[in-house]
Amino acid sequence: MVDMGDHVLAGNPPVALTLRRSARARRITLRISGVDGRVTLTLPRGVSDAEALAFAHDKADWLRAHLDKRPDLVMVAQGQMLPVEGVPRQIVAASGRKVHLTGQTIEVPGASDRIAARLGAHLKALARDRLATASDHYAAALGLPYNRLTLRDTRSRWGSCTSAGGLMYSWRLILAPPEVLAYVAAHEVAHLAEMNHSRAFWAQVTRLYGPYEAPRRWLRAHGSGLHRYRFEI
Repeated sequence: MVDMGDHVLAGNPPVALTLRRSARARRITLRISGVDGRVTLTLPRGVSDAEALAFAHDKADWLRAHLDKRPDLVMVAQGQMLPVEGVPRQIVAASGRKVHLTGQTIEVPGASDRIAARLGAHLKALARDRLATASDHYAAALGLPYNRLTLRDTRSRWGSCTSAGGLMYSWRLILAPPEVLAYVAAHEVAHLAEMNHSRAFWAQVTRLYGPYEAPRRWLRAHGSGLHRYRFEI
């Protein structure tokens, strides 16, 4: 896929577009990122920029309607509310050397301009601990080991499992309720036995986790909102 740069769709408000040409694309497509709201216009071979931009113009009302529905981005800083393990907590300044979670607050020591970075690092470490514990538990129950566990800030998936037994998770799962994190871990570990989404796979998920409909619905309804929190300064 080749990035062809940015364009602006005129109107109120104007919409920034990133044009990309893909050899695999069969038609013009528009995609709104769930992370930052970026709009990508993908072109197949043989389609001119002008034709693609005309397509985007025809979809302008649809684009703006969906962008309006996106939750506002939240810059992580002192005083902001942030969910950790599904519990909304206020970020507050603190003394000492370690980040500390209470029932209602996240105490973050250090300079105010380092709060976001320090808290982000703490949450990634906490996510790794929780996800490793859950993955170990479900892998033992399944009777199949995984080879490694990595964390990323993925835009399109909460986890994945490779044929070589590598598990990958979004660290933002630490923001979700614990049962949601556990469901995703069970889902990915189940792929160690079934690299598909067949009936046999879902039977494995049920055997490992139990009824999974509620956490799955939670992710569909609220998962995109976990990407609204920005830790970059």
